[in-house]
Amino acid sequence: MAETSAVTPEEWDLWETWMRAQRLLVQEVDRCLQRDFGISKAEFTVLVTLRKAPGHEMRVGDLAESLAWEKSRVAHQLTRMEKRGFVRRIESGASGRRTGIGLTPKGLRAVKDAVHGHADNIRRFFFDPLTPDQAAAIRAWSEEVIDRVER
Repeated sequence: MAETSAVTPEEWDLWETWMRAQRLLVQEVDRCLQRDFGISKAEFTVLVTLRKAPGHEMRVGDLAESLAWEKSRVAHQLTRMEKRGFVRRIESGASGRRTGIGLTPKGLRAVKDAVHGHADNIRRFFFDPLTPDQAAAIRAWSEEVIDRVER
């Protein structure tokens, strides 16, 4: 096994700064979703995914796969969202089981409203402070990290 080099104090500082910035950014954007639209990031993610689906409906298993969530997490989230009137369970497949999920009119209104506000917040907190060179560097670095981790 190859020996790895130690992380220097400066590298630790960079890592911790980046992790803190990432946490704060996600927390602030999530807080804005909750404050401005009354939905959580998890609800927003489900609503956006269903909005993009044909007929605004998906099989629950396909939803779980597309979100990379455990089926139990999806089931609990959908139960909460169904109680709030954002989604409805639908029959899917020949068995007649309620294995599908679809947006309700209330859910569609919620996601349409939230998408615009969420985009504004992403712009304000992430894109506006970036120079084109910084954005290009972040994209290139992010793609390298994704390639390395997914290999």
